[in-house]
Amino acid sequence: MRGADILVEMLIGYGVEVVFGVPGDTNVPFYEALQLQEGRIRHVMARDERSAGYMADAYGRFTRKPGVFECPSGAGAMYSLPPVAESNGSSVPVILLTIDIPLPGEGRGVLTELDCARLFEPVTKMSVQVKSAEKLPEIIRRAFRVACSGKPGAVHLQIPEDMLLAEVDPARISLHVESECIEFPAYPTLPPPEKLDTIISLLTGSKRPLIVSGGGVNRSCAGAQVTELAERLNIPVCTTMTGQGTMPDDHYLAVGVIGDNGFHPHANWALEHADFVLFIGSRMGSVVTIGWTFPKITLNKRVAQIDIDPEIMANNYENVVSVQGDAGLVLARLIDLVPADVDAGRSQEWVDQLNDLRANFWANAEALLSSEATPLRPERAVRCFNEALELYGKPAFIYSDAGTPTPHMTRFLKLKDRKTRFAIPRAFGGLGSALPATVGAWFADKERRPIGMFGDGSFGMSVGELETLVRLQVPAILLLFNNGTFGWIKGLHRLKGHNQCFGVDFTPPRGQAIAEAFDVKAWTATNSQELDAALASAFAHTEGPCLIDIHVESIADRVPPVYSWLNKRGRDPLSIDAEDVRYF
Repeated sequence: MRGADILVEMLIGYGVEVVFGVPGDTNVPFYEALQLQEGRIRHVMARDERSAGYMADAYGRFTRKPGVFECPSGAGAMYSLPPVAESNGSSVPVILLTIDIPLPGEGRGVLTELDCARLFEPVTKMSVQVKSAEKLPEIIRRAFRVACSGKPGAVHLQIPEDMLLAEVDPARISLHVESECIEFPAYPTLPPPEKLDTIISLLTGSKRPLIVSGGGVNRSCAGAQVTELAERLNIPVCTTMTGQGTMPDDHYLAVGVIGDNGFHPHANWALEHADFVLFIGSRMGSVVTIGWTFPKITLNKRVAQIDIDPEIMANNYENVVSVQGDAGLVLARLIDLVPADVDAGRSQEWVDQLNDLRANFWANAEALLSSEATPLRPERAVRCFNEALELYGKPAFIYSDAGTPTPHMTRFLKLKDRKTRFAIPRAFGGLGSALPATVGAWFADKERRPIGMFGDGSFGMSVGELETLVRLQVPAILLLFNNGTFGWIKGLHRLKGHNQCFGVDFTPPRGQAIAEAFDVKAWTATNSQELDAALASAFAHTEGPCLIDIHVESIADRVPPVYSWLNKRGRDPLSIDAEDVRYF
């Protein structure tokens, strides 16, 4: 067998259905082997290595399987770095294969020579160079084991081209796979029983308990278990922005999003006033704790953590107890431990209080959500999307870039269908991910509509992937928030008192015209009526991708719902008043 055939056989053995990538000089042998197995594994050509990485990232986020992508040597590897770093930082299982120059060329000035193993080492769980074709099966097994076990993350394999061309005696190797490592979580763990008893005791002994569900819950697909535990114990649930969708937003125990960006005032208030808080799958980083300044009443000795990664335990607060284990597995055991005679009424006053605050927030937000001001306000755009998504009545995979859509979508998006998932890349906040991510989302599950949300700055970074969407006939709905600026950065300039902003404005793209040039069905919306009509047409359009060019107010014109920004403007971030906060 050739090394390339071994590699493809191992990928098929691990259940890899699709490999995203970009062709180059060095990966021709890999493509030849993929072509021979075309009915068993598919290759999806992207137009840029970074885009291929974001496709794999979305596939890994929306399934339990690692997303796999490949690239040629040199610049291809360098372009692959941003999505790999994002996946690893966001605990998404991804495997990158860089097909590199032949080993004999090392150190001899060969074009595109690069020490890729060292390049990716700081941003992956494992980064190794393959130096023997016979070791390919062993290294592939290790790659899947590392990507899917413990805290999931990214793995990089640097495979020299001559390793793929080498002939290997099949009798000298084993092509077996570890069935436990085909999906995440591989080898899930449980803590000692006494720790689970302690958690139950703390939850049942508190009058104002609170559960905070983080991205780790979504990664473990454990939302149903969080919901069941909360219902059994009558405990309200907040989420981090990456934990959104843990339970339906209209559930009586679903309080809202905590933290800095797109927070709900009543959710942050709940975190400050709870007498015991259980964090599940959250590292309690700077966004959740608003730079470790909130809650004002310290969380020390009134918080516990459940997380698969013991390294993040009690880093920022003194935990009552730290529980290491897979969220889904730990929650299932906790549910079994709930006493039959638990007093659900002990926390009813607390639940009622939070629901009153939540109802007041949404009542006060109505003025913003129904505003017909021009330019179209982001809050109104979210209301239009919520209504269209509910009318559509089918599950979707929603992937939003970290920029313009984030604060208002996080605050006002309402997810009522448990099968609908919402993802934002939050590790490094890079732009340019959402458009290509719809390709990965589509291959993750073709029963769920892929929806990408991004600003015009992001659109300019990945517009070439419109061709990929058309070529593959992916029925993605693309929402372009168009206002001619890097709005988040411009808002920061103004927040610091610089009204004459520098280096942040550009010519607004003609989104509809650009999309139509790629044969993408497209509409332009400048007000709520046009947006309602465009969304209805977009959800009805299932033959290929479509785009809505939404001309929307910039977050640089009015302070968005960001706790630290409102605080800096001298406003009370916990106020539920629906007021326009200007920079000047």
